[in-house]
Amino acid sequence: MKRTFLFVALLLIFSGAALAKKGPKNIIIMIGDGMGINQVQAAYTSNGGYLNMTDRCPYSGLRRTNSASDYITDSAAGGTAIATGVKTKNNMVGMSPDTVPLNSIIRLATLKGLSTGVIATHSVTDATPASFVAHRPHRFMHEEIAADYLASDITLFIGGGRMHFEKRKDGRDISEELRAKGYEIVYSLEEARKTTGDKLGALIAEDAVEPASRRDPDLLADATQLAIDKLSSNKKGFVLMVEGSQIDKGGHKNDQNYMISETLDFDRAVGKALDFAQKDKNTLVLITADHETGGVTVAEGHYGKKKVVVKFNTGWHTASPVPFFAYGPGAELFSGFKDNTASFYLMKDLLKLK
Repeated sequence: MKRTFLFVALLLIFSGAALAKKGPKNIIIMIGDGMGINQVQAAYTSNGGYLNMTDRCPYSGLRRTNSASDYITDSAAGGTAIATGVKTKNNMVGMSPDTVPLNSIIRLATLKGLSTGVIATHSVTDATPASFVAHRPHRFMHEEIAADYLASDITLFIGGGRMHFEKRKDGRDISEELRAKGYEIVYSLEEARKTTGDKLGALIAEDAVEPASRRDPDLLADATQLAIDKLSSNKKGFVLMVEGSQIDKGGHKNDQNYMISETLDFDRAVGKALDFAQKDKNTLVLITADHETGGVTVAEGHYGKKKVVVKFNTGWHTASPVPFFAYGPGAELFSGFKDNTASFYLMKDLLKLK
C-alpha cells in the first residue's frame, strides 16, 4: 500500500513538473485592429488561400468584445481588456471604469525583469499601445500618454507619434527626457538596427505610419523581427505586443484594398513571430483583434484568381466576435469562445506573474 501511495505521489510530482515546463518563456501578442473573421477571410482569399495566422496556428477561437459601457467597444476599451483583463468604458486606456490605474501584462512582465515592447503602425500613443503602457481617462490625451512612457520602464517601442513626444503644447521634450533615462531615441528602423543600448524608442513617423500600400511592404515584419532580436537577449524572457493598426482604418473608410493590404501586412509580421516561435520552442504567439470594423461580409471570391469582393455594412465598429489564433506552449488554453479579458489571466498564470 505504501509503495502504491509513493508511486502515485511521485507520478503527480513529475506530471506537475512536466506541465510546468510547458509554460512559455516569451509571449508575443499580435493585435489586428479592427480585424474580424471576414477581414481574415478576405485577406486569405486575396492571398490565394494562405495566411500565417490561419495555416500555422493549431489552436483558434473567438472573443467577445463588449466594453463596460457599450455593447460595441472601441480600441481603448478593447485594448485595455486584452492588456489588463478588466473591462473598462470606451475611450479609457489602462484604467478601470472608476479611473483606477491597472497593471497591464507588459507592466507585470517589466516588474518581474522580463524585457517588454510595443509596436504599432499608428502612433505609439494611440489606443491599443496606450492600453499596455499608459493610464488615462481618454484615449485622445496623446501628450499625457507619451509622458507615461517615462514611467513605464518598457524596454522598446516602435511606431509613429513623434509629434506627441517633441512638438508639444506644454513645451516638454519627452524624447530628451527618455534619453536622460537611458533610452536611445531614433527616427527610423535603419537607425534602430544600429542601436546597442538596453532601451530603445523608434519614433518612425510624426503621427500615423504611412499605409501599407505606400510604405516598405516589410516595415511591420522588419520591426517585429528587430524587436524579437533585441528582446530575446534577456534570459528571463520577454513580452511583446505588435499591432497592425490600420486594418481598422480600411474598415472605417469602407476601402476593401486598404483593409486587405493592411491585413496582409500584419500577417507578414505574424509570420516573423511564428518563425521565431518555431525555432525557439519556448515562445507563445497569440493573434487576435480588439474589435471588428466595417461590418464586413465576403460576397464572393476565387482562391485561384486571388480575387474577392467584400461588402461593408457600416463605417464603424460592430459587436461581431473576433478571431483568436494561438501557437506555442500553452496555446491550447486559448482555444474556444471566450471573453476578451480571458487572455490576460491565462498569460499571467503561464508567466507566473504577480
